[in-house]
Amino acid sequence: MSYFFRSSHLALGLLGALLFAVTGCGPKAEGSAADGAAPKAIELLNVSYDPTRELWKQINERFIAEYTKRTGQQLAINQSHGGSSSQARAVSDGLEADVVTLAMSTDTDAIQRAGLIKENWQKTFPNDSLPYYSTIVFVVRKGNPKGVKDWADLVRDDIQIVTPNPKTSGNGKLSFLAAWGSIVLDGGSEADAEAFIKKLYERTPVLDTGARGSTATFAQKKIGDVHLTWENEAHLEVAESNGELEIVYPSKSIKAEPRVALVDANVARHATRSVAEEYLQFLYTPEGQEIIAKNFYRPSNEEILAQHTDTFAPIELFEIGKLAGSWENAEKRFFADGGVFDSIYQPAK
Repeated sequence: MSYFFRSSHLALGLLGALLFAVTGCGPKAEGSAADGAAPKAIELLNVSYDPTRELWKQINERFIAEYTKRTGQQLAINQSHGGSSSQARAVSDGLEADVVTLAMSTDTDAIQRAGLIKENWQKTFPNDSLPYYSTIVFVVRKGNPKGVKDWADLVRDDIQIVTPNPKTSGNGKLSFLAAWGSIVLDGGSEADAEAFIKKLYERTPVLDTGARGSTATFAQKKIGDVHLTWENEAHLEVAESNGELEIVYPSKSIKAEPRVALVDANVARHATRSVAEEYLQFLYTPEGQEIIAKNFYRPSNEEILAQHTDTFAPIELFEIGKLAGSWENAEKRFFADGGVFDSIYQPAK
């Protein structure tokens, strides 16, 4: 079994709340140690969404090396991964994140409403705190035996879908919205979209809580014909499959915008604001943007993105404003208790 899928299994066993140190450990504090004592490591906690483990491992290693060389200060960066909405609730309930790098801005807004992040947090970092973007694509079995080409194929009687639960997962929300948009942006009515979504979830035998769980369900357990997943996760999944899986790009999909933020209350208490700011600023440097691109996320720097045209297939991306006006409206309408998802989805008994 590959490292990728061993990691997936372990993460699932820990219910998506895994914490791991990239390097070192120590109290959260900026500054030097007492005279004659070895300097204490600064420690950060980055709470992120489910399929970003590989990205942050590389980012953390490079940033730590650069920061330690420049300052002489030891640094450790710990990670927590899980379904984006579940992660947001954990931080609001006391998980001591210094930074959050979640799938959905609505999840970061929920932490802001809990009093931990300042208002207008999106303006803290460049490009409205969006260092990269992504989308939802299809993963299918070798040779695409069911001939899946676009969204309309997903509701055929011979198709089974794997996608995470939109109540807990950013991947799940984005898959739902991408499918909805495929109908209404091609001239279909809201009723047509609701009927389509209902059929899609009738063909979804498993709703995992996060993206990596769905990867394991599809790739390891071999359940389903089509996996709706992040573009970056699709590339990793295919690379680890030894030729057993491949990617299909639909004609259009949603633009996913995973923004980054400081957890202001926590960095103030931990005295880690300056290093946390430098950490997230590193994402926008040429080196950070290259790491992002090589991990199959679309960098916000258009010049660097243009250097990776062989990695990112062309696809029409639509923004949430075309469907619901804003992410906040989409959350309330589609995913809140009693919303559209609750009205159409009936769990298997």
